[in-house]
Amino acid sequence: MEPTAPTLARTYTDRVYPDPWQKVLDYERVQAYAAEHPTQGRTRVGKALDLPPGRVRGWLDGGIPDPVRGIHVATDHGWLDPDPAGDTASALIELLAHVLAGGSILDTTYMVRLTPGSRVGVDDLRAALDRVGVESRIDHDRAAGRATEVVATRDGSVLGRCLVAMGAAAGSKIDLQHVPEVVRHATPAQRTSFCRIYAAHRAVEFDGKATRRIVEERPCSYMSELRDLFEDVTGETVGMGEDGLTITADAARRLPPA
Repeated sequence: MEPTAPTLARTYTDRVYPDPWQKVLDYERVQAYAAEHPTQGRTRVGKALDLPPGRVRGWLDGGIPDPVRGIHVATDHGWLDPDPAGDTASALIELLAHVLAGGSILDTTYMVRLTPGSRVGVDDLRAALDRVGVESRIDHDRAAGRATEVVATRDGSVLGRCLVAMGAAAGSKIDLQHVPEVVRHATPAQRTSFCRIYAAHRAVEFDGKATRRIVEERPCSYMSELRDLFEDVTGETVGMGEDGLTITADAARRLPPA
């Protein structure tokens, strides 16, 4: 299950390696070879592995490529290749719902920022980050004209990269073409949690009616897959128009409360 070490590595960019995962593999090759040949210097190691000595020198002197650091952090948290039916996978999928429906991942730093709403409070968002082992802070930057946000702190950048590897967008979400595959292939309980959180963020309620509306400017492919997901979870028809989804009263009643 996503995220995996290769997909996490590929969220990084590198001036030398078109595929940053290959950089991880080369680094591991250098470390393994050096462990077996501790007396050999950068030139001999580089020649043996067909790598430039200058690149090898940094890795032999304790330098660690950014993708390798990220993989180490994600491994320590248990985020990589989690058991699809396990608690970590469930927590990541719930956090993915918060990001897609009420948050963002900055395209420069990959930091996770979540915005509370009338049915999703600050405590809910901090608890979602706590479930994946990341602390958070509350950002009240009124001077910049931004709403209150819950921001992931230590290791939040690696967490953001993991969520991008799972199918979230870094930067603008508007052009996201598909509901992440990891959600569509999740367990029934995980899909239900995803829809519950998504509706809590995005669904508009009406006085005296159980019907709800999700109004979003997203590609048709994304909205179609979101509709299919809600229909699968509720077992009821969900309407789709140019401006969003209509969760019928019967479908809304089958969603767990926020």
